[in-house]
Amino acid sequence: MRVLSLVNQKGGCGKTTAAINLGGALTAQGERCLIVDLDPQAHATLGLGCDGDAGPTLRDVLLDDLSPRRALVEAPGDLVLLPASAELAEFEEVSERQLHPTQVLREALREVANDFDYALLDCPARADSILTANALAASSVCLLVVEAGAFALQGAVRALRLFDAMGERQDSRFDLRILGTMFDRRTRFARELLVALQARFGESMFDTVIRQSVRLREAAAHGVPVNVLDRGSRAASDFQALAGEVRSIGLEEGVELSAEAAYEVPHETPAPLTPPGSPAGGPWSVGVPR
Repeated sequence: MRVLSLVNQKGGCGKTTAAINLGGALTAQGERCLIVDLDPQAHATLGLGCDGDAGPTLRDVLLDDLSPRRALVEAPGDLVLLPASAELAEFEEVSERQLHPTQVLREALREVANDFDYALLDCPARADSILTANALAASSVCLLVVEAGAFALQGAVRALRLFDAMGERQDSRFDLRILGTMFDRRTRFARELLVALQARFGESMFDTVIRQSVRLREAAAHGVPVNVLDRGSRAASDFQALAGEVRSIGLEEGVELSAEAAYEVPHETPAPLTPPGSPAGGPWSVGVPR
């Protein structure tokens, strides 16, 4: 089972949306996928139309040594969910009295490691929380979700620093991949930011970028992955392309990138987004799905 943690140090960057819809796309491509909701706000649980108060949750797994199999629930799109509830916040307090508080999730996931091909861990917005530390300790890949908005580049580098420090403190090693989300190709700012991100992070960044789409909001409102709501939508196409990258590039051999390395990358002047004389929105050279 490949374990990917979806992280950022802020909310509203499309992290939960990415977890749900990447999971839906992987499942549509024949993979067995588990979504683990590590956020006490339970957005992934709600986004899959599930009720975190209806039965055992991740809180019971982490605090009461409940078998994770007893907490799993079936979710739309043939996904399986390990749900969260507000009570998950108790783990932050109790973990201070545990001997190895960052290893609890990794040990729990070992029980279901042969049941799934992928586990996607939707982390809370607090990147320095013990829940995120558990996710990183359990993961082979840290997938940093970056919104294509103001200060995205600076925020991504700050997040890298934080995750570097956390990895060193708990002696964890994980590969890093960067995913651009909420991209609006109509704005010049977003296009130039995307080029700057790719110049800064290079091979660590996925070629696929998730574009803004009303369909993603509608799918969340219906509690389903977007490929269940509208398989032919551009949002579903974006996540199918991302799933293809996840499956094909061998994430366990991904490119390691630290905050220091990110700063060492020389600043490059973004290349033109369209050939000279081309109309706005013409052919792209930066890997954005057309």
